[in-house]
Amino acid sequence: MNANIDISNVVLSSERLTLRAFNQNDLMDFYQYASVDGVGQMAGWSPHKSLEESLDILNKFIEGKHTFALSYQGKTIGSLGIEKYKEEKYSDFSSLQAREIGYVLSKDYWGQGLMSEAVKIVTDYLFDIVDLDVIFVGHFVNNKRSERVIEKAGFQFLKNDVYQTAFGSIEQTKEYVKYNPKHTYLDYQRVK
Repeated sequence: MNANIDISNVVLSSERLTLRAFNQNDLMDFYQYASVDGVGQMAGWSPHKSLEESLDILNKFIEGKHTFALSYQGKTIGSLGIEKYKEEKYSDFSSLQAREIGYVLSKDYWGQGLMSEAVKIVTDYLFDIVDLDVIFVGHFVNNKRSERVIEKAGFQFLKNDVYQTAFGSIEQTKEYVKYNPKHTYLDYQRVK
């Protein structure tokens, strides 16, 4: 089942990154990376066409209380959301506390290991502090960068699936799962 999440007062950090709730001061940085061709499409949405569109989505991030802003050297360079997973799609997991993560990184920062670092910070937080049982994540089959992030984070392949994007296309996806390493095998024997 989907666990309750509220990151509005959570700040996570690593050697290079700070992850925190979005705020209104992030608007220009958010628009800067979200309006670039090739960024949003990898996550199923079109590049932002206006500052107003970015403001609307930024406000949804703030109100939703489940999306981290990735801050690097004082600049917001991406987001990592702790989304509700589709419970009907994973009915075998209904007795476990779970969520799905999704992420986007500014094209200017690709290939530097920053998203791998962010995913590790957040999965550690979700397992150690929130005490989730399971985290799901997926990627479009042609998104090899995201696939590499997922592999480095230790997620296990679960199944192939499809996803309808915000712009109407149907994409083939690979879906993955990661179990809380603090829990025993018996916690998961019904879903393995």
